[in-house]
Amino acid sequence: MFDASLKYGILGLARSGIAAAYKIKELGADAFLSDTQEAQQVPSAQDLRRDFPCEFGGHTDKLLDCDVWIVSPGIPLTVPIIQKGRAQGIRLISEIEFGYQIKAEDSKIIAVTGSNGKSTTASLIYHILTKLGKKCILAGNIGDAFCAFPIHKPGIEYIVLEISSFQLDLIKSFAPQVAILLNLTPDHLNRYPDFAAYCNSKMGIFRYQSSKDFAVLYQDSSEINKRDQSIKARKLYFSGIAKDTPAHIDGKFIHVGSEKLSVYDLKIKGRHNQLNAMAALLSIQALDLDMSQSMKAATGFKALPHRLEYVDSIHGVSFYNDSKATNCDSTKSALESFERPIHIILGGSDKGEDFSLLTDSLQKHAVKAYITGDTADLMREAWLGKVPLEFAGDLASSVRKAFSEAASGDNIVLSPACASFDHFKNFEHRGEVFKGIVREIKREKE
Repeated sequence: MFDASLKYGILGLARSGIAAAYKIKELGADAFLSDTQEAQQVPSAQDLRRDFPCEFGGHTDKLLDCDVWIVSPGIPLTVPIIQKGRAQGIRLISEIEFGYQIKAEDSKIIAVTGSNGKSTTASLIYHILTKLGKKCILAGNIGDAFCAFPIHKPGIEYIVLEISSFQLDLIKSFAPQVAILLNLTPDHLNRYPDFAAYCNSKMGIFRYQSSKDFAVLYQDSSEINKRDQSIKARKLYFSGIAKDTPAHIDGKFIHVGSEKLSVYDLKIKGRHNQLNAMAALLSIQALDLDMSQSMKAATGFKALPHRLEYVDSIHGVSFYNDSKATNCDSTKSALESFERPIHIILGGSDKGEDFSLLTDSLQKHAVKAYITGDTADLMREAWLGKVPLEFAGDLASSVRKAFSEAASGDNIVLSPACASFDHFKNFEHRGEVFKGIVREIKREKE
């Protein structure tokens, strides 16, 4: 499907845009690179200028000379340059779509999306496939970009992709052999006009599948059930409630087909991670691989950084880093993952969510909520008088205040329910800062 006679425009020079540019160059075509940041803000600007025609500090009409644009998922599709490109009839695609167009035919794609759990599920699938001795890669919205790998060459058996709604917005033919939709809960409402639009974006992962492909779906989601009639692929459901689905939980065991796995053998914590494990194993079943060995492999998988990651224990108080919890549903899962008291640290940059959705869970599971970040006023409005609150200021003050009030056996959990861009580069930066604060406290108390 690749046409070297076309000229490609790359909008946004983060990792996926840069990977696509170099792949285009490798395949013998031309690419023009454009970013709104000044050159000094782009770490690789000097190398990019050497290898490509570039512009920094804004998108200009030079892009209109291109035939196809590969648009960074971070660029809203409502910005003026996108509207201008569409008016000119320029073909707009995502890096995920471009990678799909150039990948070797012998590679099978397992694509994972959903509001929460994408990284854990995709990483677990990759872990299982690797333990089964398969040649595979993990890419997309996690780790390296899709196009950073030699995907155009034969030999990669399986490509596991974590995919965001933003990456799905500009697919034109992307059809994974196995597509997984973990859940649909409110997220990115600062980007989409409403929740329905966000859900429809997620459902795009199934749009180009055929009856030969598989769709792995969470049966307990009413939002998924409203929309799954349009899926052409063979549907495989997993459930935490129903016992007549291809994958289900009976309280102590995960069942997939005739095989079962004790939930106590999993190293990943919480009910939500049991559901993630079911989805991962169901995708392995769809690929017709050994389920007994796959379940054995799953027991060796550990939690990813920033996803209910155990950090340390100080004087009997345990610290968990759940910085990846950037929406209410993810934080709700964190709250429900602990039996002992939780001191929870919340707040960050606003994504348009209704924080009152967390009220019941906070009342049931949290001793106190420590609020920080730009959403402090919104959280105060949602929970004042309903949940014990502490407005300690910055993250360090919140952690220290929580530790001063915690008793042995308690848990302090950073699970913000918000994005991190108010005071941090990204959720990883926020999580590393949290872990650094815990290390400081431990040094002081030793």
